[in-house]
Amino acid sequence: MLNHLLAQCEAVFDRVVVVVGPGMEVVAKAAAPHTVVVQQDRLGTAHAALQAEAHFGDGDVAVLYADNPLIRTETMRRLLEARRGAGMALLAMRPVDAGRYGRVIEQGGTVERIVEWADASEAERAVGLCNAGVLCAAADDFRRWLRAVTPSPKGEFYLTDCVTLANAEGKRVIAVEAPWEELRGVNSRVELSEAEATVQSWMRVAAMEAGVTLTAPGSVQFCWDTRLAADVTVGPNVVFGPGVVVEAGVEIRAFCHLEGCQVGPGAIVGPFARLRPGTVLEADVHIGNFVEVKATRVGRGAKANHLTYLGDSEVGEKTNIGAGTITCNYDGVNKFQTKIGANVFVGTASVLVAPVRLGDGSFIAAGSVVTSDVPAEAMTFGRARQVDKPGGATAFRAGREKK
Repeated sequence: MLNHLLAQCEAVFDRVVVVVGPGMEVVAKAAAPHTVVVQQDRLGTAHAALQAEAHFGDGDVAVLYADNPLIRTETMRRLLEARRGAGMALLAMRPVDAGRYGRVIEQGGTVERIVEWADASEAERAVGLCNAGVLCAAADDFRRWLRAVTPSPKGEFYLTDCVTLANAEGKRVIAVEAPWEELRGVNSRVELSEAEATVQSWMRVAAMEAGVTLTAPGSVQFCWDTRLAADVTVGPNVVFGPGVVVEAGVEIRAFCHLEGCQVGPGAIVGPFARLRPGTVLEADVHIGNFVEVKATRVGRGAKANHLTYLGDSEVGEKTNIGAGTITCNYDGVNKFQTKIGANVFVGTASVLVAPVRLGDGSFIAAGSVVTSDVPAEAMTFGRARQVDKPGGATAFRAGREKK
């Protein structure tokens, strides 16, 4: 959630400071390379913001929250623009269920105060405009107000008190409304799933507007960094994990799972294919149904159309990998590489025991177990010779029945 918010802030603000609690080293690492300060005593939101005071500099300061991760850059820019015409600007929303959100009380377009639900009258609770918690003001004003906030009966310093302090100085405070879907908080697994659904819908729309065809948009799952070029077609129930780049003209058929891979132009993937981290498919590659590829580069025009595992390998251009072929890349202790040249034909149900090389233009007969390098243009049989015993089946069955 923090990284989602940081990505939006980086497009708008010159400097980002992240305030964390003690013992949150993992979060601090996720915030890199931004400045991180620690709020040693958790004394409320105003106290947290005050920990970053040394980094305010000049100009405007906005305070945001990592549990509101979906605020878009356009909304942040509207907040900054509104601040130019007022002493303070804040973000507000109109959720379908206002629940226990603090209410924004306005008079003539000016925010008079923010009332927490517990302290609100029935008339104030009926107000639909709710506080999202995000404030923006000039750095010098913010410093002064944060220092002037007094503790609540619970001993906490609340950022919302800055609204009252601004009004007391005659500074105009205005609310910038944004969709609830953007400003919603995420404080439970249920809310996390709802926020994820919102993000997925945004990414699907963005992909289609950029020229991607989604044949069943609601069934496709993106990652935050998924990159699809124009004229890519994605079938139903496709899942994109982190680190996927897909170039133009690719077709990804139904029920594929892609993660940490690059798919070159014109490739066809699936259905029911899995591309794992380290996979690179060059142009016009075909990876078919129930094929798994991991840490492998597949050359231009190569094909693996059925029931195959390619791991820790290189496949040359225009090579054909037959159904049921596997690369045995792991011996129980170490992993080894299989290198397959260009224009190689690998027959059905072949087992390539790494480390092994197949030379350019070689031909591997179906059912072969290949344990040593194959010269270029060679035909290799790595299987036991077929033996037929006339009447053997009848004798075998009779023996089994007697027992």
